Amino acid sequence: MNQRQPMKAFMRAILLAMASAMLIACATSEERSLPPLAPSPSVDLPRFMGTWHVIAHVPYFFEEGKVATRDEYRLRPDGRIDNDFVFKDEFGGPDRRWRGISTVVPGSGGARWNVQFVWPFSTELVVIHVDADYEGAALVTPNRKLAWIFGRQPTMEAARYESLVERLVAQGVERNSLQLVPQVAPNDPES
Repeated sequence: MNQRQPMKAFMRAILLAMASAMLIACATSEERSLPPLAPSPSVDLPRFMGTWHVIAHVPYFFEEGKVATRDEYRLRPDGRIDNDFVFKDEFGGPDRRWRGISTVVPGSGGARWNVQFVWPFSTELVVIHVDADYEGAALVTPNRKLAWIFGRQPTMEAARYESLVERLVAQGVERNSLQLVPQVAPNDPES
């Protein structure tokens, strides 16, 4: 066993704890002055499960520079959700995975989740829209500082993307803060 592995795991846990603390700190005074979010009226959780590619986001620092990012959701028997964030540091590199647990807020129709990657820190995530075919979704934190556009495929047609952007903007997300996430290597013949 490599002696550096326990230290790397410890440092990763510390960094994830710091990131979680920063996410919680972001959700304070500014959030109180914003109008309430209008979450999706209901989210069919079994249908929402599976792989969602991150098409665009307003990232926090751990997401910066990552490529081919996706979230993988699995509904657990206890009603919680296994929430894996999968990414590459560069195209051609191996997948890396951060494992988390999400808990659906009772009475939210499946649209509000408490997401936790490092105990005891968590943040709320709000599903503000899911397309009828469950091929596109828009999610945001209550303070609107973080947001995501999800798609079932690594690429998304322009009309669907713009519709999801408009939904985020209508909820108070700054349009110019959204960044596209590279999902396909530039020299990939499928792109």
